[in-house]
Amino acid sequence: MKKENLLSLSFEEIRSLVETLGWKKYRADQILAWIYKRFAGDFDAMTDLSKTDRQDLSEVATFAHLRAKSHLESADGTEKFLFELEDGKQIETVLIRSEKKRRTLCVSSQVGCTLDCRFCLTAEQGLKRNLRVDEIINQFLTVQAILPEGEEITNVVLMGMGEPLANLKAVTEACVRMISPTGLNLASRRVTVSTAGLVPQIKELLSGPASVNLSISLNATTDAIRSEIMPKVNQLYPLRELMKACRTLSFPTRRSITFEYVMLAEVNDSLEDAARLVQLTKGMRCKINLIPFNAYPGGRYQPSSDEQILKFQDHLHQHKIRTTIRKSKGRDILAACGQLTSQFAD
Repeated sequence: MKKENLLSLSFEEIRSLVETLGWKKYRADQILAWIYKRFAGDFDAMTDLSKTDRQDLSEVATFAHLRAKSHLESADGTEKFLFELEDGKQIETVLIRSEKKRRTLCVSSQVGCTLDCRFCLTAEQGLKRNLRVDEIINQFLTVQAILPEGEEITNVVLMGMGEPLANLKAVTEACVRMISPTGLNLASRRVTVSTAGLVPQIKELLSGPASVNLSISLNATTDAIRSEIMPKVNQLYPLRELMKACRTLSFPTRRSITFEYVMLAEVNDSLEDAARLVQLTKGMRCKINLIPFNAYPGGRYQPSSDEQILKFQDHLHQHKIRTTIRKSKGRDILAACGQLTSQFAD
């Protein structure tokens, strides 16, 4: 009989497994607590199950954290993990430390990426495969188990390797487990899904069971520029269609869309671009997050100057648009936005 991976099972499926073993129902709650609250890495750690019960469970199920093949730490405290999956393929996960004990985990959803955004190193791999739900959620479990006692992951962003909404089913289930009291019990406002703009999947995500934040990589104010830097997605869902959908989306109370805007020198960073961005978002409840481009070896673009980014931000502020400039972290270990890859990927 093939063993079940506990992390591949939903909460209800774990309860069914416990019932199949002839155990009392509370055993399922104990197992779930060990996985999602205590971050046990194997069956032996589940000490409120008897040794016999742990043996019986190991005969019908498997359970293990991911294996870190590489672990790098930036001068600014950012950490990057290269995880090897069961089939030998690899993904990267990044832990970003900020003030006030904020710990944000940047989680991958695919091995490589299905899109071809020209400013993103991950895209150069192409798509190897989607991650399973257990491989997505296990990134959190593994990193949290590694952290020193008392240090907790507070936020999750699905904007690591891959386009999350191209793997919608697994991403939705992973988000459900992140925000459920039975799972990781994160506040829904602390989980963000980032997309390049897959319109049907955006609507499906927001109408589904995972009430999380939405971030859209906009990065251009004309179809000509967006088709240059994000050719695949803009061919499918050009700016007019994307922005029309954004205006009609239904969000949880007091939530708004975050538009990510990577600043590329002499490509999308002019004040004319800023003026068009004002018009594109006029009347919308949104925030603009300006992202200084993080260069990488062999990349075709250069980052906008700090002066130009500040001018761009000032223009948006003059029109009462909430705008922030993201402080890039982990650049020295290629852990910043758009830099994730797997140097050992086949």
